[in-house]
Amino acid sequence: MAKEVIAVFDIGKTNKKFFLFDMDFKEVHRDYTYLEPIQDEDGHPTENLTELQNWIKNTFHSILKSKDYKVKAVNFSSYGASFVHLDDMGKVVTPLYNYTKPINNDIVEKFYAQYGPEIKFCRETGTTREGMLNSGIQLYWLKHEKPEVFSKIKYSLHLPQYLSYLFTGIPVSEYTSIGCHTALWNYEKEDYHEWVYQEEIHKLLPSIVDTETSINTNFMGHQIKVGVGIHDSSSALLPYIRSIDKKFLLLSTGTWSIALNPFSKELLTDEDTDSNCINYMRINGEPVKAARLFLGNEYNEQIKELATLFGVSEDYHKTVNFDADIHQRIKDNFTHKFKWASLDAASPDVQAPMQFNSYEEAYHQLMMELVELQIESIQRAIGKDNIKQLYIDGGFTNNQIFVELLARGFDGMKVKTTDASLGSALGAAIVISNVELDQKFLKKNYALKKHRPLITN
Repeated sequence: MAKEVIAVFDIGKTNKKFFLFDMDFKEVHRDYTYLEPIQDEDGHPTENLTELQNWIKNTFHSILKSKDYKVKAVNFSSYGASFVHLDDMGKVVTPLYNYTKPINNDIVEKFYAQYGPEIKFCRETGTTREGMLNSGIQLYWLKHEKPEVFSKIKYSLHLPQYLSYLFTGIPVSEYTSIGCHTALWNYEKEDYHEWVYQEEIHKLLPSIVDTETSINTNFMGHQIKVGVGIHDSSSALLPYIRSIDKKFLLLSTGTWSIALNPFSKELLTDEDTDSNCINYMRINGEPVKAARLFLGNEYNEQIKELATLFGVSEDYHKTVNFDADIHQRIKDNFTHKFKWASLDAASPDVQAPMQFNSYEEAYHQLMMELVELQIESIQRAIGKDNIKQLYIDGGFTNNQIFVELLARGFDGMKVKTTDASLGSALGAAIVISNVELDQKFLKKNYALKKHRPLITN
């Protein structure tokens, strides 16, 4: 008998994944592919939309033909800050411009001169100045730099909603995609920012629907609920929100370390904006206060330097465990020693020489300095909220020293790690199911672990 499943396309910048989950949200099938990027008209790498569409179509049709599964619903999670522009015939007008694409600084300066001052604008929109990463700026750029192209656009769809459009032919907008550092939304007014209306950009943005919306569609004789898509960061947060009954902060670690506070009722301050705090959005349109730190990237840069300094392999750091004696020695005479290569944080004015007795000592020093910045970032995200639970997911959950130092730094909080390898895909499955999750969900599905600081004499 065919197993009832929920299908999810989880589209990342690098890997494109397809999952099937059973009705208990257990993964029962996975497929993935890597698509070589193509170039836009300026030679910048961009998503190969044609190949992506072909892979999605072929993958889904293959599953529908299978006698092993009965697809009840399909949804989509993907990276944000990316628009697909369609003409009045539904054809794609431009490449899917990569959010790393450089943009003429003159056009950015013109924008903030019109709609600034910058710090006020960023506070209102929950953004920092990020060029194309503020995907709304892409529409402004197209209008003023490529008016002949802009005039052809009927609808501009965020990528998750475009994936849904491929299945339904119905263009929609959705909260989590609008709210992810696009510079489109005014969090203070809970509406598109005034500039969107003044530039008449709103005419290109379809009606906003709830993230839990689904559209009943017939595919090859199968009645299937099609979701409207969800931004991957908001999707990854959803299983925590649905299964935890107390306030918490989620620290998502990787190249970027992002502290997510979905319970903040305060609007961003100028100081928040100046400290690299932004807003994401929950599926109900409420803001998620987020503090970002380029932690993983900086960590990798410093590991390379330490490997060269001590003549060891770059993987040697994986063998280093927390040493209470080394930690205490450094703590007793703590001074800053590392000069940051990529962190958007000032190196201390006073730094001691880079002198260490061993790699292990140098590594502990590095982690103590990085975690010091991480604690500051988490505290910015918490703000005035009374939060007593900290969840950590991503790559640094396997770093014993990182977790230990955070547990010590937040002695009054419960610190837990999760293995959220399914992350945004599972959130997309949950949101289209609209089910309640119990408090055992994370333990059953996310390898939840509690951490307490090691006791030392």
